[in-house]
Amino acid sequence: MKKYILALSVLALSCKSTTAPVSESTSTVVNSAVKNITSASSVEKNLTFLASDKLNGREAGTEGINTAAAYIETIFKNNGVKPYFESYHDTLTNYDEPTYNVVGMVEGNDAALKDEFVVIGAHYDHIGNGKADGDDTIANGANDNASGTSAVIEFAKYFGTHKTNKRSLLFVLFSGEEKGLLGSKHLAAKLKAQNFNLYTMLNFEMIGVPMEREELTYLTGYKESNMAEVMNGYAGENVVGFLPKAGEYNLFKRSDNYPFYNEFKVPAQTICTFDFENYPYYHHVKDEASEMDFNHIAEVVNTMTPVLEKLANAPTKEIKMN
Repeated sequence: MKKYILALSVLALSCKSTTAPVSESTSTVVNSAVKNITSASSVEKNLTFLASDKLNGREAGTEGINTAAAYIETIFKNNGVKPYFESYHDTLTNYDEPTYNVVGMVEGNDAALKDEFVVIGAHYDHIGNGKADGDDTIANGANDNASGTSAVIEFAKYFGTHKTNKRSLLFVLFSGEEKGLLGSKHLAAKLKAQNFNLYTMLNFEMIGVPMEREELTYLTGYKESNMAEVMNGYAGENVVGFLPKAGEYNLFKRSDNYPFYNEFKVPAQTICTFDFENYPYYHHVKDEASEMDFNHIAEVVNTMTPVLEKLANAPTKEIKMN
């Protein structure tokens, strides 16, 4: 997420993270009914590439983020996720350097519902270089936000190959989030001008390490809609919670969900597991893949995929603004 965390970054850096990656064999499942949609090893493969030094911090408008985009596009193409526009590229018109969102679609399989869309997104850009730590100057952005990007990749792979969604799904990896939500602002306005029929938008941000809380994740803008209630109902348990600090820092307005709410005035919110206590490396060169809990990310994907499936297939629009 954007600069909102800077106020706590000094405090966080004084604390050692209590979360360590665990082996795939010890992964836990929230609900016995949850499918194994993905594995820790699959998440690790994609996240490790996205957060590698080769991509040099994925700053918008650089060769590194373009390499990330090509990687994502190949996965989309190989798993039945088609371009929504003429290509997967949605070039930003509000940024000086050439950069683009990656946009793929899985068309709904129901004649009556396929014209309604659910947008599932995450930003795949980061800040490039950060304050040096020894010889290391690359801010790899593993948690922020290769973690959310990796989740969206897994969702896209599942729906692209299984085609179980009645509503159409738009999978978007946004550029320019770190420059002021530029990618999501650009795309939301563009889709609105095209009379895009948006039901709801769900964004994934900083899900690389677990919280020491009852719920698996929390939802920004918790009180803005009934999204958490509906999602927990779909999951059969409370997998999405309320984080008071999310309201205190107004996180609802600080990630790529917000431009979609602004344009469409429909529920558009962010799933996150960064709770200001569990990760000290925000915009830091130590935000590396080695700090991620791949089992946790896989658990989020495995838990949320059937929730997204039920959301896409509900006969009516059950998620509503409060």
